[in-house]
Amino acid sequence: QVQLVESGGGLVQPGGSLRLSCVASGGDLRFSTMGWYRQAPGKQREWVAFMPSSGTSDYADSVKGRFTISRDNAKNTVYLQMNSLKLEDTAVYYCYANRVGTLTRIWGQGTQVTVSS
Repeated sequence: QVQLVESGGGLVQPGGSLRLSCVASGGDLRFSTMGWYRQAPGKQREWVAFMPSSGTSDYADSVKGRFTISRDNAKNTVYLQMNSLKLEDTAVYYCYANRVGTLTRIWGQGTQVTVSS
């Protein structure tokens, strides 16, 4: 069974940086799109970024120019480099992966990112 495990979250000051990682393991690891969502306290989960297996990545307007998504298919890993972090970036960040040829989306368990002075 495929599992996604995120890491790299933590506490950072405004203006700082973090890099999140999400490693896939187990079962069929062929994915089309991989990406990230986040959920802040008391708010709905919102999409952050995605990266297709080929083609152009896309970002939410709130993170465009500050966050960068990348994939290492050999390591079955997707990353989210977050720079110039703001207080409003505080949230639990979830990675996801869409399995090739299916409508199945797999989610990670989430990693907490807290931006605070």
